[in-house]
Order: sequence, then C-alpha cells, then structure tokens
Amino acid sequence: MLANQARIRLVDLLLLAVAAVWGSTYLAAKELVTPSTVMAILALRFAVTAVALLPVCLRRLRAARREEVATGVLLGVILAVVLLFETFGIAHTSATNAGLIISLTIVMTPILDSAVGRSWLPPQFFIAAAAAVVGVGLLASGTGLRPPTAGDWLVLAAAAARAVHVTVMHRRSAQKQYDSLSLTYVQMTTAAVLFCAVSPLVGVPAWTVASRLDPGLWTVLLYLALIGTVFAFFVQMWAVRKTSPSRVSLLLGTEPIWALLVGVVLGGDRLGIHGAVGAALILVGAGWGQRIERKHREAQERNASAVLAAAGVPEPVGEGRPVETAHGTPRTDSSF
Repeated sequence: MLANQARIRLVDLLLLAVAAVWGSTYLAAKELVTPSTVMAILALRFAVTAVALLPVCLRRLRAARREEVATGVLLGVILAVVLLFETFGIAHTSATNAGLIISLTIVMTPILDSAVGRSWLPPQFFIAAAAAVVGVGLLASGTGLRPPTAGDWLVLAAAAARAVHVTVMHRRSAQKQYDSLSLTYVQMTTAAVLFCAVSPLVGVPAWTVASRLDPGLWTVLLYLALIGTVFAFFVQMWAVRKTSPSRVSLLLGTEPIWALLVGVVLGGDRLGIHGAVGAALILVGAGWGQRIERKHREAQERNASAVLAAAGVPEPVGEGRPVETAHGTPRTDSSF
C-alpha cells in the first residue's frame, strides 16, 4: 500500500515537472529567438531532438509500415506550421502572453473535432470558450485597452493549428496499430528536415546562428531540445502507463499556470489589472471547457455502451495502442 502511494506521488511529481518545463519553454524560446533567427533556431532545436532520439527509435522505425510513416510525415508538416506560428509569435509578444494564449487549444480542439464528427457540444462549453476568448483580449491589452499585437495573433494562429494537429492525429490513428514512438519520431524528423531546408532561405541560416551562439544560449537550446522535448516525451510515455488518462490530463493541464508564473517571476512580465483579469479568464475558461468536454465525451461513451449492451452486441476492442504526441497522451496541446 505504501509502495503504491509512493509510486502515485512519483508519477504526479514527474508529470507536474513536465508541465512546469512546458511552461518555462516560452520564456526560454523568448530568450533565444529574434525575428530573423526563428527558422534557424527551430532547425537546430529539432535536429538535436532527432539525433538524440534516433538510437532509441531506430529499431522500431525499421518495422514501421508505409501508412504509418505517411501519417507521421503529414502530422510533421502540420507540427512545423504550429511551431512556426508559435515561435514567430513568441518573438513578437511576451512569454506570459504566449503561454496563456496557446492554452486556447484546449477549447479549440473539441470545437473542431465536434464539427468534423457532427457531434455538438453542450451550450455551457461555448460559454467557457467565450470567457477564454474575452480573457485573451484583456490579456493582450496589457495595462490599457488596445488591439492584440502581431505576436498575439500569431500565437492564436498556432493554437488553432494545434487543434488541427490533434484532430488529424486522432482521425488518422484511431483503431490503428501505430507505434507511438515511431510516429512521434517521424513527426519531429519531418519538422527538422523542413526547417533545415527552409532556414537558408528565410532569415539567418542555421549554421551561421549555430556559430554565433554563446555557451549560455547553447544551454537554452539544449534545454528546449533535450528537456522540453526528449525528457518530457519519455516521462509521459512512462507515466501514461502508470496512472489514468484523466489524472495525466489534469496535471499536464497546469502548463499555462506555470507559464504565467515563469513569465512574471523570472521573465519580469507585467500584466496590469486588465491582463490579470484576462489571465484568470483564460485559465478558468480553458479549464472549465476541458471538464465540460470530458464529461460530455464520457456520457456519450456510456450511452453507446448501453445501446450495444441492450442490443446484445459486444463492445468493439481497439486494434492498437494509444498514440502519444511528443508530449505524451493525445491532448489538446502540444507545446514542444
């Protein structure tokens, strides 16, 4: 009993550590990138990630099927778009704004998925979503009411692209025997190849930026690649098998709170009264919307099971294992 409680506490602490790492990546990226080096930094970051994961993934990649690789490449292209919007946005807004605005993926994803599947969400969900959107407007206003900056809009576009990424992942991988490690590696490698190919054409080339980085900035880059991606990925791969998906989702959902704390305490960001109210509305709206969506989905699953049981039909058993993103279980996110 005591050993089981200790294991649960360890899992919870590690998942909270992952959420804290994600929350800190916005400030880390803010310290590292400039508008002219976004593409180069992304190329370097994901090249390091791909090289670090290759020894672990190589054997599984050899067994990957063509359909699995094709799905990984498609998701990798979408992931590259997400990262492009997000990182350019971070270069033009505060780390706090980026970390909170990106959390709108939590409400965008269920809306997109329900529209594609023609399964509409309860009205309360849209109230929560509206509160989060109002929060974004107030947060972007800072100390006085003003329109969002270009960086805020770019991060908002990244949140929408993340919703597309999660929805496509679910649609393409449901009931498939895809290996989560192989699929994630193909995604990250695809993004790395795209960034490396485009880097010489947009801004400063990756090799030029690499030669200019001092030891401190190389430390930040390695933190983003090895801790923010590789460490987080492996912790979730382990933790998702040790606890419930709901518990994982709850603990990882604290990411925007960590982003707010890191941005304000370490980054020196100032919210002002409008920004503070906006941040609270985003956190409350996103968290409330996530709970409503989860309860709605669980109710649908119970109803479907009851219908099958009444008809004497056994419930279908999924063919494959759950597919994780580079942040673990499929979630309305993905900060890499």
